[in-house]
Amino acid sequence: MLGDAGRVVIAGGSGFIGRALAHPLEMKGYEIAMLSRRPRVGAYAAAVWDGASSGPWQSMLEGARAVINLAGESVAASRWTPQRKKALRESRLAATRAVVAGISAAKQRPAVLVNASAVGYYGDRGDEVLEESAPPGHDFLAQLCRDWEKEAGVAQTLGVRTVTLRIGVVLGKGGGALPRMLPPFRFGLGGPLGSGRQWMPWIALDDLCALVLHAVESDLSGPVNAVAPQPARNADFARALGRALGRPAVLPAPAFALKLALGEMAPALLLSSQRALPAKALASGFRFAHPDLDETLGYLLK
Repeated sequence: MLGDAGRVVIAGGSGFIGRALAHPLEMKGYEIAMLSRRPRVGAYAAAVWDGASSGPWQSMLEGARAVINLAGESVAASRWTPQRKKALRESRLAATRAVVAGISAAKQRPAVLVNASAVGYYGDRGDEVLEESAPPGHDFLAQLCRDWEKEAGVAQTLGVRTVTLRIGVVLGKGGGALPRMLPPFRFGLGGPLGSGRQWMPWIALDDLCALVLHAVESDLSGPVNAVAPQPARNADFARALGRALGRPAVLPAPAFALKLALGEMAPALLLSSQRALPAKALASGFRFAHPDLDETLGYLLK
């Protein structure tokens, strides 16, 4: 019967990943509860939450099997002005702080907190192979991820198993990075960004959802690289996307033009290199359904 496996509370559940995640959790028998600015999210019960404050929503955490925190404004939505950078930090840190405070206040605390983070934690690392033990980088995004994970880590001190997923570029239908990439490639105008030599860690949305479920049900803890086991250089990714669309993919976007158009956001999101590998996920027995980039893009674009 639905709900026999327990309740899973998803903060930020109305976003691209949260919407996709609800179905596989439901199929496993979990009761789904959303924390959202909306009174309801689709067919799922939701508590109104502003993403920062305590309130009646905290009752949903009482006795929950798991809390999954995906809350945070999109890092790619607009240029990183000082005001935007402040909003990116506060939307993540305040939300995580509030979730952990709600966990702390519960008489019967959830068994696990799965908190989003990003491979941006590592900064620009060239060809260095990055497993979860690698130290953080030093740019704005790396500092943000480090502080974000620190806030989530408070739950571990409360006796709640805590997993921080360092998520790569998520490839899926209906949202995320892929739809924004497609227009120039469809017209044969796509190509690598900058030199194209930077490593681009990616993950299929289906695999990300399965990894979240695995994090709930396994004994994983601490940081986990949520990336496919076969990272690709940006130029290789561009060629694979061109093949999937039957279009050439040879027109590069010069680094200077990207920096001029996007400012600080371009080096951090488009030109930095993270050769991240999912060492802990694989060691824990997780198996990827879509480890190959060509297969994944073909599957998504067929």
